[in-house]
Amino acid sequence: PDGVTSIGDSAFYDCSSLTSIVIPDSVTSIGGYAFCDCSSLTSVVIPDGVTSIKSWVFGGCESLTSAVIPASVTSIGDYAFYYCESLTSVVIPASVTRIGDKAFNGCKSLTSVVIPDGVTRIGEDAFYGCKSLTSVVIPNSVTSIGDSAFSGCSSLTSVVIPNSVTSIGERAFYNCSSLTSVVIPNGVTRIGKRAFYGCDNLSTIYCEAESEPAGWDSDWKTGCDATVVWGYTGEEN
Repeated sequence: PDGVTSIGDSAFYDCSSLTSIVIPDSVTSIGGYAFCDCSSLTSVVIPDGVTSIKSWVFGGCESLTSAVIPASVTSIGDYAFYYCESLTSVVIPASVTRIGDKAFNGCKSLTSVVIPDGVTRIGEDAFYGCKSLTSVVIPNSVTSIGDSAFSGCSSLTSVVIPNSVTSIGERAFYNCSSLTSVVIPNGVTRIGKRAFYGCDNLSTIYCEAESEPAGWDSDWKTGCDATVVWGYTGEEN
């Protein structure tokens, strides 16, 4: 009812027959695991006033098709939408500065996502296994792409890595088999092992650096047959 201000941790955990819920505008806090494994829940509107989507809040809500995140939210926690297999779209508001580890892991129906300016880090496994995701734009505010962040995004054809990124984690684009080209900006000082493993259609990796930086793992390109072009200036050689 109206007047409720807080939904506690695990409040509706594993309510597998729950199909819908109306959260009143008075709610400002939703605890971790609050709707975890509500496998029949199809949609939810998070009210204005909630500032954080905590860990596992909607994890395992496999029938959830859409989620409206209000502009008041600044953080999306670890596993927040873990294995929401029916989630096709999500709008992340400009207020969000953090996308946690495994936040959208296993969201296999998610086709597109816009990461807002203000996000500085994309967590480990954040979009792991989002195999319907075709494109992603990473804003200039992001400095770090976590381990396996886009691993298994087999439909991803293009990704723009901004100049602000300094670190690309291990297996960041592992098995992104539809990716055709990528430009690695000059400011990237670290790339983890097997970052592009299994990117079978990736023919060329364009690197703005003149030569391989010392901080790149020796196996950063292991499992990828792409030709590396060093000293890339914006024109394909």
